[in-house]
Amino acid sequence: MKHKAPRALFSPDLWQGTHPQLTIMAMLVVIGFSIATIANDAAANQLFAAVKIWLESNLGWLYIVIVCAIFFFCLFLMLSPFGRIRLGADNEKPEFSTFSWFAMLFSAGVGVGLLFWSIAEPIYHFQANPFMDMRGEEPGTAAAAETAIGIAVFHWGLHAWAIYALTGLCLAYFAYRKGMPLTIRSALHPILGERIYGPIGHAVDLLAVFATIFGVATTLGLGVVQINTGLNYLFGIGVSISNQIIVITLVTAAATVSAVSGVEKGIRRISEWNIRLTIILLSIFLVAGPTVFIIGVFFTSLGDYATEFIGMGAWIAPLESRNWQGSWTIFYWAWCGAWAPFVGMFIARISRGRTIREYLIGAMVIPTLVGMLWLSIFGGTAMYIELFGAGGLTQAVNTDMTTALYRCIELLDLGAATWAVAALATLLLLTWFVTSADSGTLVLCTILSMGNRHPPKFLRLFWGVSEGLVTAALLMAGGIAALKSISIIVALPFLLILVLMAAGLGSALYRDRG
Repeated sequence: MKHKAPRALFSPDLWQGTHPQLTIMAMLVVIGFSIATIANDAAANQLFAAVKIWLESNLGWLYIVIVCAIFFFCLFLMLSPFGRIRLGADNEKPEFSTFSWFAMLFSAGVGVGLLFWSIAEPIYHFQANPFMDMRGEEPGTAAAAETAIGIAVFHWGLHAWAIYALTGLCLAYFAYRKGMPLTIRSALHPILGERIYGPIGHAVDLLAVFATIFGVATTLGLGVVQINTGLNYLFGIGVSISNQIIVITLVTAAATVSAVSGVEKGIRRISEWNIRLTIILLSIFLVAGPTVFIIGVFFTSLGDYATEFIGMGAWIAPLESRNWQGSWTIFYWAWCGAWAPFVGMFIARISRGRTIREYLIGAMVIPTLVGMLWLSIFGGTAMYIELFGAGGLTQAVNTDMTTALYRCIELLDLGAATWAVAALATLLLLTWFVTSADSGTLVLCTILSMGNRHPPKFLRLFWGVSEGLVTAALLMAGGIAALKSISIIVALPFLLILVLMAAGLGSALYRDRG
Protein backbone atom coordinates (compact mmCIF):
# COMPACT_ATOMS: atom_id res chain seq x y z
CA MET A 1 0.00 0.00 0.00
CA LYS A 2 2.84 2.39 0.78
CA HIS A 3 4.18 2.18 -2.76
CA LYS A 4 0.92 2.69 -4.66
CA ALA A 5 0.38 6.38 -3.88
CA PRO A 6 3.64 7.66 -5.44
CA ARG A 7 3.02 5.60 -8.57
CA ALA A 8 -0.52 6.96 -8.77
CA LEU A 9 0.76 10.52 -8.56
CA PHE A 10 2.81 10.05 -11.73
CA SER A 11 0.33 7.81 -13.49
CA PRO A 12 -0.48 8.97 -17.05
CA ASP A 13 -4.18 8.51 -16.27
CA LEU A 14 -3.97 11.21 -13.62
CA TRP A 15 -2.63 13.74 -16.15
CA GLN A 16 -4.98 12.76 -18.95
CA GLY A 17 -6.15 15.82 -20.87
CA THR A 18 -3.41 18.06 -19.45
CA HIS A 19 0.00 19.22 -20.63
CA PRO A 20 2.13 17.56 -17.91
CA GLN A 21 5.44 19.38 -18.52
CA LEU A 22 3.77 22.80 -18.71
CA THR A 23 1.68 22.08 -15.64
CA ILE A 24 4.58 20.85 -13.52
CA MET A 25 6.70 23.86 -14.54
CA ALA A 26 3.94 26.27 -13.55
CA MET A 27 3.41 24.44 -10.25
CA LEU A 28 7.11 24.61 -9.35
CA VAL A 29 7.36 28.33 -10.17
CA VAL A 30 4.30 29.23 -8.10
CA ILE A 31 5.38 27.12 -5.13
CA GLY A 32 8.93 28.50 -5.34
CA PHE A 33 7.67 32.09 -5.54
CA SER A 34 5.40 31.62 -2.53
CA ILE A 35 8.10 30.03 -0.37
CA ALA A 36 10.72 32.63 -1.34
CA THR A 37 8.31 35.54 -0.71
CA ILE A 38 7.23 34.23 2.69
CA ALA A 39 10.83 33.48 3.73
CA ASN A 40 12.10 36.92 2.61
CA ASP A 41 9.02 39.09 2.89
CA ALA A 42 10.76 42.44 3.47
CA ALA A 43 13.24 41.94 0.62
CA ALA A 44 10.46 40.75 -1.67
CA ASN A 45 8.39 43.85 -0.94
CA GLN A 46 11.36 46.12 -1.69
CA LEU A 47 11.99 44.30 -4.97
CA PHE A 48 8.34 44.51 -6.04
CA ALA A 49 8.22 48.23 -5.21
CA ALA A 50 11.45 49.00 -7.08
CA VAL A 51 10.32 47.22 -10.27
CA LYS A 52 6.90 48.89 -10.07
CA ILE A 53 8.44 52.38 -9.76
CA TRP A 54 10.74 51.73 -12.71
CA LEU A 55 7.88 50.54 -14.91
CA GLU A 56 5.67 53.51 -14.00
CA SER A 57 8.47 56.01 -14.65
CA ASN A 58 9.75 54.56 -17.91
CA LEU A 59 6.91 52.58 -19.47
CA GLY A 60 3.77 54.09 -17.99
CA TRP A 61 2.93 55.61 -21.37
CA LEU A 62 2.98 52.14 -22.95
CA TYR A 63 0.15 50.90 -20.71
CA ILE A 64 -1.94 53.91 -21.77
CA VAL A 65 -1.25 53.45 -25.49
CA ILE A 66 -1.96 49.71 -25.46
CA VAL A 67 -5.27 50.06 -23.61
CA CYS A 68 -6.42 52.86 -25.94
CA ALA A 69 -5.62 50.70 -28.96
CA ILE A 70 -7.51 47.75 -27.44
CA PHE A 71 -10.57 49.90 -26.79
CA PHE A 72 -10.74 51.30 -30.35
CA PHE A 73 -10.21 47.85 -31.87
CA CYS A 74 -13.14 46.47 -29.85
CA LEU A 75 -15.29 49.46 -30.82
CA PHE A 76 -14.48 48.85 -34.49
CA LEU A 77 -15.45 45.17 -34.27
CA MET A 78 -18.68 46.01 -32.45
CA LEU A 79 -19.80 48.49 -35.11
CA SER A 80 -18.44 46.76 -38.21
CA PRO A 81 -19.99 43.93 -40.28
CA PHE A 82 -17.70 41.56 -38.40
CA GLY A 83 -20.11 41.97 -35.48
CA ARG A 84 -22.56 39.59 -37.18
CA ILE A 85 -20.14 36.64 -36.99
CA ARG A 86 -21.22 34.07 -34.41
CA LEU A 87 -18.85 32.54 -31.87
CA GLY A 88 -19.62 29.02 -33.01
CA ALA A 89 -21.58 27.54 -35.87
CA ASP A 90 -23.82 29.97 -37.78
CA ASN A 91 -27.00 28.47 -36.29
CA GLU A 92 -25.65 27.79 -32.79
CA LYS A 93 -27.60 29.06 -29.77
CA PRO A 94 -26.11 30.43 -26.53
CA GLU A 95 -25.41 27.84 -23.83
CA PHE A 96 -26.61 29.99 -20.91
CA SER A 97 -29.56 32.32 -20.44
CA THR A 98 -28.82 36.05 -20.69
CA PHE A 99 -29.24 36.54 -16.92
CA SER A 100 -26.94 33.62 -16.01
CA TRP A 101 -24.41 34.73 -18.62
CA PHE A 102 -24.29 38.30 -17.37
CA ALA A 103 -24.26 37.22 -13.71
CA MET A 104 -21.20 35.02 -14.25
CA LEU A 105 -19.54 37.60 -16.52
CA PHE A 106 -20.00 40.46 -14.04
CA SER A 107 -19.04 38.30 -11.04
CA ALA A 108 -15.76 37.32 -12.67
CA GLY A 109 -14.96 40.81 -13.95
CA VAL A 110 -15.49 43.05 -10.92
CA GLY A 111 -16.94 41.54 -7.78
CA VAL A 112 -14.70 42.20 -4.80
CA GLY A 113 -12.85 45.05 -6.49
CA LEU A 114 -15.87 47.27 -7.11
CA LEU A 115 -17.21 46.72 -3.61
CA PHE A 116 -13.78 47.61 -2.23
CA TRP A 117 -13.25 50.81 -4.25
CA SER A 118 -16.78 52.19 -4.85
CA ILE A 119 -16.62 54.49 -1.82
CA ALA A 120 -12.89 54.66 -1.11
CA GLU A 121 -11.80 55.77 -4.58
CA PRO A 122 -14.21 58.70 -5.10
CA ILE A 123 -13.51 59.99 -1.58
CA TYR A 124 -9.77 59.76 -2.22
CA HIS A 125 -10.03 61.75 -5.47
CA PHE A 126 -12.39 64.20 -3.76
CA GLN A 127 -9.36 65.55 -1.88
CA ALA A 128 -6.95 65.99 -4.80
CA ASN A 129 -6.33 64.81 -8.37
CA PRO A 130 -4.70 66.23 -11.52
CA PHE A 131 -7.99 66.82 -13.35
CA MET A 132 -9.29 68.90 -10.47
CA ASP A 133 -6.09 70.94 -10.58
CA MET A 134 -6.36 71.49 -14.33
CA ARG A 135 -9.95 72.74 -13.93
CA GLY A 136 -9.13 74.98 -10.99
CA GLU A 137 -11.53 73.20 -8.64
CA GLU A 138 -11.23 73.46 -4.88
CA PRO A 139 -11.01 70.24 -2.82
CA GLY A 140 -14.14 69.31 -0.94
CA THR A 141 -16.56 71.18 -3.23
CA ALA A 142 -19.47 69.96 -5.35
CA ALA A 143 -17.35 70.42 -8.50
CA ALA A 144 -14.57 68.33 -6.95
CA ALA A 145 -17.13 65.63 -6.08
CA GLU A 146 -18.33 65.46 -9.69
CA THR A 147 -14.76 65.14 -10.96
CA ALA A 148 -13.91 62.50 -8.35
CA ILE A 149 -16.85 60.25 -9.27
CA GLY A 150 -16.07 60.80 -12.95
CA ILE A 151 -12.53 59.48 -12.45
CA ALA A 152 -13.82 56.38 -10.66
CA VAL A 153 -16.39 55.77 -13.40
CA PHE A 154 -13.65 56.09 -16.02
CA HIS A 155 -11.47 53.51 -14.26
CA TRP A 156 -14.36 51.02 -14.15
CA GLY A 157 -15.62 51.82 -17.65
CA LEU A 158 -15.18 50.78 -21.27
CA HIS A 159 -11.39 50.80 -21.35
CA ALA A 160 -11.11 48.28 -18.51
CA TRP A 161 -13.82 46.02 -19.91
CA ALA A 162 -12.31 46.19 -23.40
CA ILE A 163 -9.22 44.40 -22.07
CA TYR A 164 -11.35 41.55 -20.75
CA ALA A 165 -13.63 41.50 -23.78
CA LEU A 166 -10.85 41.34 -26.36
CA THR A 167 -9.09 38.50 -24.54
CA GLY A 168 -12.31 36.51 -24.33
CA LEU A 169 -13.24 37.28 -27.93
CA CYS A 170 -9.91 36.00 -29.26
CA LEU A 171 -10.25 32.80 -27.26
CA ALA A 172 -13.91 32.19 -28.13
CA TYR A 173 -13.47 32.91 -31.84
CA PHE A 174 -10.58 30.49 -32.36
CA ALA A 175 -12.07 27.81 -30.10
CA TYR A 176 -15.69 27.85 -31.28
CA ARG A 177 -15.32 29.14 -34.81
CA LYS A 178 -12.05 27.48 -35.78
CA GLY A 179 -12.12 24.39 -33.55
CA MET A 180 -8.82 25.13 -31.83
CA PRO A 181 -7.97 24.58 -28.13
CA LEU A 182 -9.54 27.09 -25.74
CA THR A 183 -6.21 28.55 -24.69
CA ILE A 184 -4.22 31.74 -25.15
CA ARG A 185 -1.80 30.39 -27.75
CA SER A 186 -4.60 29.60 -30.22
CA ALA A 187 -5.14 33.30 -30.96
CA LEU A 188 -1.56 33.53 -32.24
CA HIS A 189 -2.04 30.81 -34.87
CA PRO A 190 -2.49 33.27 -37.79
CA ILE A 191 0.90 34.77 -36.87
CA LEU A 192 2.93 31.78 -35.66
CA GLY A 193 1.22 28.88 -37.42
CA GLU A 194 1.95 25.42 -36.00
CA ARG A 195 4.71 26.88 -33.82
CA ILE A 196 2.04 27.64 -31.22
CA TYR A 197 2.30 23.96 -30.21
CA GLY A 198 6.01 24.32 -29.47
CA PRO A 199 8.15 26.27 -26.97
CA ILE A 200 6.77 29.66 -28.04
CA GLY A 201 3.20 28.55 -27.39
CA HIS A 202 4.22 27.05 -24.05
CA ALA A 203 5.84 30.34 -23.04
CA VAL A 204 2.71 32.31 -23.99
CA ASP A 205 0.46 30.05 -21.92
CA LEU A 206 2.85 30.16 -18.96
CA LEU A 207 2.81 33.97 -19.01
CA ALA A 208 -0.98 33.83 -19.05
CA VAL A 209 -0.96 31.45 -16.09
CA PHE A 210 1.32 33.71 -14.05
CA ALA A 211 -0.68 36.82 -14.96
CA THR A 212 -3.85 35.01 -13.93
CA ILE A 213 -2.66 33.77 -10.57
CA PHE A 214 -1.18 37.13 -9.56
CA GLY A 215 -4.14 39.07 -10.91
CA VAL A 216 -6.53 36.87 -8.94
CA ALA A 217 -4.28 37.14 -5.88
CA THR A 218 -4.49 40.95 -6.05
CA THR A 219 -8.27 40.89 -6.00
CA LEU A 220 -8.47 38.20 -3.33
CA GLY A 221 -5.97 40.12 -1.22
CA LEU A 222 -8.03 43.30 -1.39
CA GLY A 223 -11.15 41.30 -0.61
CA VAL A 224 -9.73 39.44 2.36
CA VAL A 225 -8.42 42.65 3.95
CA GLN A 226 -11.88 44.19 3.73
CA ILE A 227 -13.56 40.97 4.89
CA ASN A 228 -11.31 41.11 7.97
CA THR A 229 -12.44 44.70 8.52
CA GLY A 230 -16.07 43.61 8.20
CA LEU A 231 -15.61 40.78 10.71
CA ASN A 232 -13.96 43.26 13.05
CA TYR A 233 -16.93 45.60 12.69
CA LEU A 234 -19.50 42.83 13.15
CA PHE A 235 -17.88 40.58 15.74
CA GLY A 236 -14.84 42.41 17.07
CA ILE A 237 -12.39 40.00 15.39
CA GLY A 238 -8.99 41.70 15.25
CA VAL A 239 -7.53 43.01 12.00
CA SER A 240 -4.25 41.14 11.50
CA ILE A 241 -2.30 39.14 8.94
CA SER A 242 -2.92 35.93 10.90
CA ASN A 243 -6.69 36.43 10.83
CA GLN A 244 -6.55 37.32 7.13
CA ILE A 245 -4.69 34.08 6.42
CA ILE A 246 -7.37 32.15 8.33
CA VAL A 247 -10.05 33.84 6.18
CA ILE A 248 -8.06 33.02 3.03
CA THR A 249 -7.82 29.38 4.09
CA LEU A 250 -11.53 28.99 4.81
CA VAL A 251 -12.80 30.85 1.75
CA THR A 252 -10.26 29.22 -0.57
CA ALA A 253 -11.53 25.84 0.58
CA ALA A 254 -15.10 26.85 -0.31
CA ALA A 255 -13.94 28.23 -3.67
CA THR A 256 -12.05 25.03 -4.46
CA VAL A 257 -15.15 22.93 -3.75
CA SER A 258 -17.12 25.22 -6.07
CA ALA A 259 -14.47 24.93 -8.80
CA VAL A 260 -14.50 21.14 -8.55
CA SER A 261 -18.28 21.29 -9.05
CA GLY A 262 -17.73 23.12 -12.37
CA VAL A 263 -19.36 26.05 -14.17
CA GLU A 264 -22.82 24.56 -14.57
CA LYS A 265 -23.33 23.90 -10.86
CA GLY A 266 -21.15 25.77 -8.37
CA ILE A 267 -20.01 28.89 -10.24
CA ARG A 268 -23.31 29.62 -12.02
CA ARG A 269 -25.38 29.31 -8.85
CA ILE A 270 -23.07 31.44 -6.69
CA SER A 271 -22.85 34.09 -9.43
CA GLU A 272 -26.64 34.34 -9.71
CA TRP A 273 -26.96 34.76 -5.94
CA ASN A 274 -24.21 37.38 -6.02
CA ILE A 275 -26.25 39.48 -8.42
CA ARG A 276 -29.43 39.10 -6.33
CA LEU A 277 -27.66 40.09 -3.11
CA THR A 278 -25.97 43.00 -4.88
CA ILE A 279 -29.34 44.30 -6.08
CA ILE A 280 -30.61 44.16 -2.49
CA LEU A 281 -27.60 46.08 -1.15
CA LEU A 282 -27.76 48.69 -3.91
CA SER A 283 -31.50 49.11 -3.30
CA ILE A 284 -30.91 49.72 0.41
CA PHE A 285 -28.38 52.46 -0.36
CA LEU A 286 -30.63 53.97 -3.02
CA VAL A 287 -33.75 54.05 -0.83
CA ALA A 288 -32.14 54.87 2.52
CA GLY A 289 -29.64 57.30 1.03
CA PRO A 290 -30.14 60.59 -0.83
CA THR A 291 -32.22 59.10 -3.67
CA VAL A 292 -32.73 62.26 -5.73
CA PHE A 293 -29.06 63.22 -5.36
CA ILE A 294 -27.97 59.73 -6.47
CA ILE A 295 -30.17 59.86 -9.58
CA GLY A 296 -28.66 63.23 -10.44
CA VAL A 297 -25.15 61.84 -9.94
CA PHE A 298 -25.88 58.94 -12.31
CA PHE A 299 -27.10 61.10 -15.19
CA THR A 300 -24.36 63.68 -14.62
CA SER A 301 -21.76 60.89 -14.63
CA LEU A 302 -23.27 59.44 -17.80
CA GLY A 303 -23.02 62.79 -19.58
CA ASP A 304 -19.53 63.55 -18.30
CA TYR A 305 -18.29 60.09 -19.24
CA ALA A 306 -19.73 60.28 -22.76
CA THR A 307 -17.89 63.55 -23.44
CA GLU A 308 -14.60 62.91 -21.62
CA PHE A 309 -13.71 59.21 -21.57
CA ILE A 310 -11.74 59.26 -24.85
CA GLY A 311 -9.64 62.23 -23.73
CA MET A 312 -9.09 60.75 -20.28
CA GLY A 313 -8.10 57.43 -21.82
CA ALA A 314 -5.46 59.05 -24.01
CA TRP A 315 -4.08 61.34 -21.27
CA ILE A 316 -0.44 60.69 -20.39
CA ALA A 317 0.48 62.48 -17.18
CA PRO A 318 3.24 65.11 -17.07
CA LEU A 319 6.08 64.56 -14.67
CA GLU A 320 4.37 66.21 -11.68
CA SER A 321 1.30 63.92 -11.99
CA ARG A 322 3.11 60.72 -12.87
CA ASN A 323 2.90 59.24 -9.37
CA TRP A 324 -0.87 59.78 -9.31
CA GLN A 325 -1.37 58.17 -12.71
CA GLY A 326 0.88 55.27 -11.74
CA SER A 327 -1.02 54.68 -8.50
CA TRP A 328 -4.43 54.83 -10.16
CA THR A 329 -4.89 54.63 -13.95
CA ILE A 330 -1.82 52.53 -14.69
CA PHE A 331 -2.56 50.31 -11.69
CA TYR A 332 -6.11 49.78 -12.96
CA TRP A 333 -4.98 48.99 -16.51
CA ALA A 334 -2.31 46.65 -15.17
CA TRP A 335 -4.77 45.01 -12.79
CA CYS A 336 -7.16 44.44 -15.69
CA GLY A 337 -4.29 43.16 -17.80
CA ALA A 338 -3.31 40.69 -15.11
CA TRP A 339 -6.97 39.67 -14.75
CA ALA A 340 -7.48 39.46 -18.52
CA PRO A 341 -6.44 35.80 -19.11
CA PHE A 342 -8.69 34.78 -16.23
CA VAL A 343 -11.73 36.95 -17.02
CA GLY A 344 -11.30 36.56 -20.78
CA MET A 345 -11.02 32.78 -20.60
CA PHE A 346 -14.00 32.59 -18.27
CA ILE A 347 -16.13 34.86 -20.45
CA ALA A 348 -15.15 32.82 -23.50
CA ARG A 349 -16.18 29.60 -21.77
CA ILE A 350 -19.70 30.90 -21.14
CA SER A 351 -20.22 32.85 -24.41
CA ARG A 352 -20.44 30.18 -27.07
CA GLY A 353 -23.23 30.80 -29.58
CA ARG A 354 -23.35 34.61 -29.26
CA THR A 355 -22.50 37.00 -32.09
CA ILE A 356 -19.42 39.22 -31.79
CA ARG A 357 -21.64 42.32 -31.52
CA GLU A 358 -23.85 40.76 -28.85
CA TYR A 359 -20.77 39.55 -27.00
CA LEU A 360 -19.03 42.95 -27.03
CA ILE A 361 -22.15 44.83 -25.95
CA GLY A 362 -22.66 42.34 -23.14
CA ALA A 363 -19.00 42.33 -22.10
CA MET A 364 -18.29 46.08 -22.43
CA VAL A 365 -21.31 48.39 -22.57
CA ILE A 366 -23.68 46.72 -20.08
CA PRO A 367 -21.03 46.21 -17.34
CA THR A 368 -19.93 49.83 -17.77
CA LEU A 369 -23.48 51.08 -17.23
CA VAL A 370 -23.98 48.79 -14.22
CA GLY A 371 -20.64 49.90 -12.79
CA MET A 372 -21.64 53.53 -13.32
CA LEU A 373 -24.91 52.90 -11.47
CA TRP A 374 -23.04 51.15 -8.65
CA LEU A 375 -20.53 54.00 -8.28
CA SER A 376 -23.31 56.59 -8.45
CA ILE A 377 -25.19 54.88 -5.61
CA PHE A 378 -22.24 54.14 -3.32
CA GLY A 379 -20.00 57.04 -4.32
CA GLY A 380 -22.92 59.46 -4.58
CA THR A 381 -24.09 58.54 -1.07
CA ALA A 382 -20.56 59.07 0.24
CA MET A 383 -20.28 62.46 -1.47
CA TYR A 384 -23.64 63.59 -0.10
CA ILE A 385 -22.54 62.68 3.41
CA GLU A 386 -19.30 64.65 2.96
CA LEU A 387 -20.93 67.68 1.32
CA PHE A 388 -24.21 67.97 3.22
CA GLY A 389 -24.15 65.41 6.02
CA ALA A 390 -22.09 64.56 9.07
CA GLY A 391 -18.88 63.87 7.12
CA GLY A 392 -16.18 61.54 8.39
CA LEU A 393 -15.56 59.42 5.30
CA THR A 394 -12.50 61.38 4.23
CA GLN A 395 -10.88 60.65 7.58
CA ALA A 396 -11.86 56.97 7.31
CA VAL A 397 -10.32 56.65 3.82
CA ASN A 398 -7.13 58.42 4.87
CA THR A 399 -6.82 56.20 7.94
CA ASP A 400 -7.79 52.85 6.42
CA MET A 401 -9.52 52.48 3.06
CA THR A 402 -11.11 49.19 4.05
CA THR A 403 -13.24 50.93 6.69
CA ALA A 404 -14.90 53.33 4.23
CA LEU A 405 -17.76 50.97 3.31
CA TYR A 406 -18.69 50.25 6.93
CA ARG A 407 -18.35 53.87 8.00
CA CYS A 408 -20.69 54.87 5.17
CA ILE A 409 -23.24 52.26 6.28
CA GLU A 410 -23.07 53.71 9.80
CA LEU A 411 -23.63 57.24 8.51
CA LEU A 412 -26.74 56.16 6.56
CA ASP A 413 -28.44 56.16 9.96
CA LEU A 414 -30.32 52.89 9.48
CA GLY A 415 -30.84 52.38 13.18
CA ALA A 416 -31.25 48.76 14.22
CA ALA A 417 -30.75 47.63 10.60
CA THR A 418 -27.17 48.96 10.46
CA TRP A 419 -25.62 45.69 11.66
CA ALA A 420 -27.71 43.64 9.22
CA VAL A 421 -26.68 45.80 6.24
CA ALA A 422 -23.02 45.58 7.28
CA ALA A 423 -23.43 41.81 7.53
CA LEU A 424 -24.96 41.72 4.02
CA ALA A 425 -21.99 43.69 2.65
CA THR A 426 -19.56 41.27 4.30
CA LEU A 427 -21.50 38.28 2.98
CA LEU A 428 -21.27 39.77 -0.50
CA LEU A 429 -17.51 40.19 -0.11
CA LEU A 430 -17.30 36.52 0.82
CA THR A 431 -19.43 35.32 -2.10
CA TRP A 432 -17.61 37.59 -4.59
CA PHE A 433 -14.36 36.21 -3.16
CA VAL A 434 -15.53 32.64 -3.75
CA THR A 435 -16.72 33.43 -7.28
CA SER A 436 -13.43 35.10 -8.25
CA ALA A 437 -11.34 32.31 -6.74
CA ASP A 438 -13.29 29.40 -8.21
CA SER A 439 -13.48 31.04 -11.65
CA GLY A 440 -9.74 31.70 -11.55
CA THR A 441 -9.05 28.11 -10.59
CA LEU A 442 -11.09 26.77 -13.49
CA VAL A 443 -9.35 29.12 -15.93
CA LEU A 444 -5.86 28.13 -14.79
CA CYS A 445 -6.76 24.48 -15.23
CA THR A 446 -8.25 25.13 -18.67
CA ILE A 447 -5.09 26.85 -19.91
CA LEU A 448 -2.85 24.08 -18.60
CA SER A 449 -5.18 21.43 -20.04
CA MET A 450 -4.93 22.86 -23.58
CA GLY A 451 -8.54 24.10 -23.48
CA ASN A 452 -10.10 21.03 -21.85
CA ARG A 453 -13.50 22.22 -20.55
CA HIS A 454 -13.45 19.58 -17.82
CA PRO A 455 -9.90 19.53 -16.41
CA PRO A 456 -8.92 16.88 -13.84
CA LYS A 457 -10.20 17.51 -10.33
CA PHE A 458 -6.77 17.15 -8.75
CA LEU A 459 -5.59 20.06 -10.94
CA ARG A 460 -8.51 22.21 -9.75
CA LEU A 461 -7.66 21.30 -6.17
CA PHE A 462 -3.99 22.26 -6.54
CA TRP A 463 -4.64 25.62 -8.19
CA GLY A 464 -7.44 26.45 -5.79
CA VAL A 465 -5.01 26.00 -2.90
CA SER A 466 -2.22 27.81 -4.78
CA GLU A 467 -4.31 30.95 -5.27
CA GLY A 468 -4.77 31.17 -1.51
CA LEU A 469 -1.06 30.51 -0.92
CA VAL A 470 0.09 33.27 -3.31
CA THR A 471 -2.43 35.72 -1.82
CA ALA A 472 -1.18 34.97 1.69
CA ALA A 473 2.46 35.36 0.60
CA LEU A 474 1.83 38.80 -0.95
CA LEU A 475 -0.14 40.00 2.07
CA MET A 476 2.73 38.96 4.32
CA ALA A 477 5.23 40.69 2.03
CA GLY A 478 3.59 44.11 2.02
CA GLY A 479 -0.18 44.01 2.10
CA ILE A 480 -2.10 46.13 -0.40
CA ALA A 481 1.11 47.83 -1.65
CA ALA A 482 2.65 44.48 -2.62
CA LEU A 483 -0.58 43.39 -4.32
CA LYS A 484 -0.66 46.55 -6.44
CA SER A 485 3.04 46.25 -7.32
CA ILE A 486 2.82 42.65 -8.51
CA SER A 487 -0.16 43.45 -10.75
CA ILE A 488 1.74 46.19 -12.56
CA ILE A 489 4.76 43.91 -12.98
CA VAL A 490 3.02 40.82 -14.39
CA ALA A 491 0.52 42.66 -16.57
CA LEU A 492 2.83 44.24 -19.15
CA PRO A 493 4.02 40.99 -20.80
CA PHE A 494 0.43 39.83 -21.21
CA LEU A 495 -0.75 43.20 -22.56
CA LEU A 496 1.94 42.91 -25.24
CA ILE A 497 0.74 39.38 -26.03
CA LEU A 498 -2.82 40.69 -26.21
CA VAL A 499 -1.75 43.12 -28.95
CA LEU A 500 -0.46 40.15 -30.96
CA MET A 501 -3.68 38.25 -30.23
CA ALA A 502 -5.66 41.20 -31.62
CA ALA A 503 -3.53 41.12 -34.76
CA GLY A 504 -4.20 37.39 -35.12
CA LEU A 505 -7.92 37.89 -34.62
CA GLY A 506 -8.02 40.71 -37.16
CA SER A 507 -6.22 38.57 -39.72
CA ALA A 508 -8.56 35.62 -39.16
CA LEU A 509 -11.69 37.79 -39.31
CA TYR A 510 -10.51 39.35 -42.57
CA ARG A 511 -10.16 35.90 -44.10
CA ASP A 512 -13.54 34.88 -42.67
CA ARG A 513 -15.33 38.05 -43.82
CA GLY A 514 -17.36 36.21 -46.46
